Amino acid sequence: MEKQTRNRYTEEFKKRTVKYILEQSKTMPEIAGELDISAGVLHGWKQKYRTEIQAEMQTEIQASPDKVRQLEQQLREMELAKQKQEALNADLQEELAILKKALHIFGKERN
Repeated sequence: MEKQTRNRYTEEFKKRTVKYILEQSKTMPEIAGELDISAGVLHGWKQKYRTEIQAEMQTEIQASPDKVRQLEQQLREMELAKQKQEALNADLQEELAILKKALHIFGKERN
């Protein structure tokens, strides 16, 4: 008979797993099979960490409007930088076209 070794999981792993359980619409046996951890162990973790994780999730939801404003500001800044890069690119393309024409004109042999 083989001796089974016990898996040891970190607190962080357990909390992330409980958060995953709370976010899913799957049943506990489905999640247990997916993670290869017994449903009983998952139920224990859920009991232990549920209130803590739900409080964290609620805080994340409340912080959302501030996060959205911050991300919108970053998006505006990135769009402005992109517009500047596109304008610079257009200028450089025009300069390149002029130089090609000048090279063509001055590169011809004179008779």
